Amino acid sequence: MGRPLIPSSRALSQNFLADRAAAERFARLAVPRAGTVPLLLEVGAGKGALTAPLARRCGELRAYEIDARLVPGLRARFSGSPGVHVVAGDFLAVRPPRTDFSVAGNVPFSRTAEVVDWCLRAPALTDATLLTQLEYARRRTGDYGSWTLLTVRSWPRHSWRLLGRIGRRSFRPVPRVDAGVLRIERRVAPLLDAGALPGWRSLVELGFSGVGGSLHASLRRTHPRRRVDAAFRAAGLDRGVLVGEVDPARWLRLHEVLLP
Repeated sequence: MGRPLIPSSRALSQNFLADRAAAERFARLAVPRAGTVPLLLEVGAGKGALTAPLARRCGELRAYEIDARLVPGLRARFSGSPGVHVVAGDFLAVRPPRTDFSVAGNVPFSRTAEVVDWCLRAPALTDATLLTQLEYARRRTGDYGSWTLLTVRSWPRHSWRLLGRIGRRSFRPVPRVDAGVLRIERRVAPLLDAGALPGWRSLVELGFSGVGGSLHASLRRTHPRRRVDAAFRAAGLDRGVLVGEVDPARWLRLHEVLLP
């Protein structure tokens, strides 16, 4: 007799991964070298499609599941796996571990921004590999040829990459869009020291403010025109460039000239 069918919850934005090959592929992307991740936190374990392949590649796996209906089945399925700990509750309410850890999971599309924010604020996070809406992953990683405020603001401490796509028909129920595999990694060597970060964030937020109608005009609200012109020359930027078209490397050049 098979396991009882538990329908997905629209309120929780659940789309369960049902493709075993896709789950194995995701696990390899999340933990490229098996045995190198001592602690991994899984966001939204669901029915355990990712839990099983992830558990084989890490030391300890804490699988968080907010849907109380799914927890008994998860615990029964992994009762013989000493390295797997199923935790009932909201991942977002968890205090991040103090030692290095990774995050992976099939993120409910409606909670993607909250999960990403949690990861970026966790000091000991080494990396997060997340299944998100493909469009979200493409926008955050510059795949459309443009960059978002969140990505640029976090760039000195975190890198963002799109590792692949998983078709929507790999999920049940089938969502309207494909999913993307988003990888966020904490840099071993930050691009800026801690003392420079407040100025970096202020500069980037000013640039993305839209005040003045262009990036050049926005930056001139705080910095002398002569210095802004020099920064644009150093970064190889045209004065009419749109803020979203400026990649993080050029933002670093702007910062270097404007906030030496």
